[in-house]
Amino acid sequence: FDKTAIKLFKDNWATHFSHSDPKKCSLYKDINSGLAASGIEYYLPLFFEQCATLFDYLPANTLVTLAADSQKQLEHFWTELNDRYQDRCHDNYLPILPPDKLFLRLEELFTELKNWPRLTLQQTDIELKAGVTRFDFIEPPRLPIESRSDSPLHALTQFLSAQKRVLLCAESAGRRESLLSLLQKANLNPALIATWDEFLHSQTRFALTVAPLEQGLSLPELSVIAESQLFGQRVIQKRRRKATTGEGAAELAIKSLSELTIGVPVVHIDYGVGRYQGLVTLDLDEQTQEFLQLVYADNAKLYVPVANLHLIARYSGSEDSLAPLHKLGTEQWQKARHKAAEQIHDVAAELLSISARRAAKAGYAFEFNEDEYHKFCAGFAFEETADQANAIVATIADMRSPRPMDRLVCGDVGFGKTEVAMRAAFVAIHAGKQAAVLVPTTLLAQQHYENFCDRFADWPIKIEVLSRFKTAKEQQKALDELAQGKIDIIIGTHKLLQDSVQFKDLGLMIVDEEHRFGVRHKEALKNRRADVDLLTLTATPIPRTLNMALSGLRDLSIIATPPAKRLAVKTFVRESTPNVIKEAVLRELLRGGQVYYLHNDVATIEKCAADLQVLIPEARVAIAHGQMRERDLEQVMQQFYHKQYNVLVCSTIIETGIDVPSANTIIMERADKLGLAQLHQLRGRVGRSHHQAYAYLLIPNKKS
Repeated sequence: FDKTAIKLFKDNWATHFSHSDPKKCSLYKDINSGLAASGIEYYLPLFFEQCATLFDYLPANTLVTLAADSQKQLEHFWTELNDRYQDRCHDNYLPILPPDKLFLRLEELFTELKNWPRLTLQQTDIELKAGVTRFDFIEPPRLPIESRSDSPLHALTQFLSAQKRVLLCAESAGRRESLLSLLQKANLNPALIATWDEFLHSQTRFALTVAPLEQGLSLPELSVIAESQLFGQRVIQKRRRKATTGEGAAELAIKSLSELTIGVPVVHIDYGVGRYQGLVTLDLDEQTQEFLQLVYADNAKLYVPVANLHLIARYSGSEDSLAPLHKLGTEQWQKARHKAAEQIHDVAAELLSISARRAAKAGYAFEFNEDEYHKFCAGFAFEETADQANAIVATIADMRSPRPMDRLVCGDVGFGKTEVAMRAAFVAIHAGKQAAVLVPTTLLAQQHYENFCDRFADWPIKIEVLSRFKTAKEQQKALDELAQGKIDIIIGTHKLLQDSVQFKDLGLMIVDEEHRFGVRHKEALKNRRADVDLLTLTATPIPRTLNMALSGLRDLSIIATPPAKRLAVKTFVRESTPNVIKEAVLRELLRGGQVYYLHNDVATIEKCAADLQVLIPEARVAIAHGQMRERDLEQVMQQFYHKQYNVLVCSTIIETGIDVPSANTIIMERADKLGLAQLHQLRGRVGRSHHQAYAYLLIPNKKS
């Protein structure tokens, strides 16, 4: 990528795209400036006199393996390629090369293949003869768990009664324990077996094992059921109530007039809440100036010079239409500011008091069996990165100290913060203490519950979750057992902060996604138990937390190294068009992956899903948002996890949602309306495996 290559690129561009104005093409301008622009690979032939193919690099003795239907698949690919080209070839702002400039034509490919030894894999009917046994199998029926029914496992129970032998396969050791608990509630008691061979040589009619199968099968004498078959068909979602509007907790400062729309409430630092009514021009001192017109109570008007825009902030209260306007000429706003300042002072004093009491009070120095701890560490399926190992060592050292731990572990999404927390929890429990995990959303609580169950499956440690997916009776039972010390690890949302939650002997508090909690939320448990060790995990620390860490009030560990084979998420900012959306979704679906499609407006999310289904008929589309019934939301997320759907149209509820390793593309509508921390968290939903992940930030048009 040097001056010679760039000159050749420009010459070839003029030849191929004579109808296009290069000054209007951002990719052309980037390359002309010496920048390797995103998408440069699709213009590779413009940089060279001639391009090579894979065949130019293969050794002479290479055996080429083909599937039986490879020709059909290649023809389909070529048709798709030409269709995409026809959709986009008229774009003068980003012209593209025709497919035959980037790929071998089909006839060229097949001609080239004739020069190599080939092996074709195909299915054929086997003739019955001596030494050959043919058996027929069918796909077993769906056996959906009807979570809202009095008999959730009725379909499975009926299937078991009609079959000779059944092997149920869970996806992991943790999922096996969850399934076993569910089955036992329905008076189904499968035998736990370790291998397929063990099941074949046993007389057990119903067994449970760990085998991550996507699909089961039924033979004449036995059936194998994959866990995914226990999740039923799609539930058609209905809106329960009108969505509320609001920007959330984004930055409130207004930096440009384009951020203001007529009629929205704003806050003037000196005069309080008014309603913006547009720009007006006034003549003052024989000069014409522009002012922002703000309307206050009793229709009083305030004119603010455009130069004083920095004094205006967004209103962050309830609905915009209900914003209470302040009255000009009174002390109403000043009193409100004074009261808020006093409350801030009170909170600060309370935080200092809590910190002082924690510093003065001796904590618990955790003691544990080193051999047992190393066995637990050996169960970690991945190689620790250097940063992760340092964070673990620092955390365990803090727990061994008599001073109450207050450590912040900061690392990007998927960099291994949870493993640090799990090892800390192991140490706490083996020292005779309890551990609590505080998370911001129900979905994340469920995800952590499954991950903790999976990680601790081989240890006699009881884990429970408090969430809205549990019935009131189940939650009360968990609270009783927690108070009695029968539960070692409790995972939950804000409910953990309620006075009704009592621990027998809490030793460790883990807070995940700390930026999603308020100050008082995070200090509540420290206030109740000044000697409790605190471990905070975050990918995007809020300024107050980061300041406390950097100033030494809190200890800090940073995990900056990604796991081995982890590829950085490729992020694109694109103008929202049907072609861009279709291409992004199909690229992921064609490699067997799944897609998150973020549409953060519950009022129109069903229409969005319907439009997406029309645009991409081959997609299996589901909907998930925070206003759905709890059981429906849980069911949809589990179905998506088990690949019954490959496109999830969702709200920002997935920001701290469950991990889906096969979901490696996220498309965010109106990305310009999301905060930076939110975009970072949402992008972290993808790229959790060794596959290349993509994030598309869609905006109305690039100028906006």
